[in-house]
Amino acid sequence: MHNAGLPPRSPPMLAHLHHPYLLLSLTTLFWSGNMVLGRALRDQVPPLSLAFWRWAIALLLLLPLAAPHLRSQWPLLRARWKTTVLLGLLGVGAYNTLAYVGLNYTPATNAVLLNSFIPIATITLSWAFLHKHLRGVEWLGVVLSLLGVTTIVARGHLETLASLSLNVGDLWMLGAVFAWALYTIGLQWRPSGVDPILLLAAFTVIGLLALAPAYAWEVAQGRTIAVSLGSLAGIAYTGIFPGFLGYIFYNRAVAEVGASKASLFLHLMPVFGTLLSAVFLAEIPQIYHYIGIALIFAGIHLTTTARPRKESP
Repeated sequence: MHNAGLPPRSPPMLAHLHHPYLLLSLTTLFWSGNMVLGRALRDQVPPLSLAFWRWAIALLLLLPLAAPHLRSQWPLLRARWKTTVLLGLLGVGAYNTLAYVGLNYTPATNAVLLNSFIPIATITLSWAFLHKHLRGVEWLGVVLSLLGVTTIVARGHLETLASLSLNVGDLWMLGAVFAWALYTIGLQWRPSGVDPILLLAAFTVIGLLALAPAYAWEVAQGRTIAVSLGSLAGIAYTGIFPGFLGYIFYNRAVAEVGASKASLFLHLMPVFGTLLSAVFLAEIPQIYHYIGIALIFAGIHLTTTARPRKESP
C-alpha cells in the first residue's frame, strides 16, 4: 500500500522512527501495557471513565501538533467528513471502551484469546469486502502466529480451551475485535493529504464527543474514579503511550504495509503481556510461553517477508 495521505516527514519527536515493523512492535508493547493496566485498575477506575480520560489526555498532546495544519487542511477533512466520523467512532470511541467494559466481566484468558482474533477478522473482512488475498506462505504465517497465541493462553494444555465459555464480557470483547478490524481496514479511505496528527486529533474529538454522554451516565450511576497516585499514573500512561503514541505509530504503519500485515502484529500482545507480567508481577514464564512466543515470531516472519502479490484494484 502506498503512502498517500501521509506528510513528507514525521513530527520532530518521531522523526527517527520510520520502520513500520518497529512502529508496530512498539504499538503492541504500549497496548499490552494498556490491557494489563486496564485489568489492574478496574476496581479503581470505571471503564468509561478510563476511556474518556485516556483520550482527553491524548487530545491535549495532539492539539499543539495538529493546530498548525487545521486552517489549510480543514477543507480536506470537511470533504470526507463521513469517513472521518466513522473512523473516529470505531477507533477511538468503540474499541478500547468495549475492551475496558469486557475486562470487567470476563477472565483474562478469554479476553486475550478473543483479542488475538483481530488479525483473522481483519484479513477475513479485507478478503470479503476488498478482494485482498494472502499467498499460501502468508496464510501459513497467520496460522502459526495464531497457534502461538493459543499455546500461551491455553498454558500448553488443550483442555484449557475446552473449558472456556462465552459470557457477557466475551461479547463485549468480540465487539471490540470487529470494531478494530473495521477501523484498520477503513484507514485506507482516510482523507488524502491530511497530516496524520491532525487526522488523529479529529478522530479523538469525534470519539470523545461519543464517549462524553456515556461517561456522564457512568458518573450519574455513582461509579467514580478512586483518586490515588496509582490510578492517576495509570490514566496518564493510557493517554500518553497507548493513546497518543500508539495510534500515531499504528496509523502510519498501516499506510506502509497494509491492514492485513499490520493487524498480525497484535499477536505480539500475549508475548509482551507475558514479559510485562514477569517484570512487574514476578510471574516466571513457563515452557509453553517460550513455545508460543517462538511460533508467533515465526508466523510474523513468514507473513512480513513474503513477496507481495498483485491485488485487485
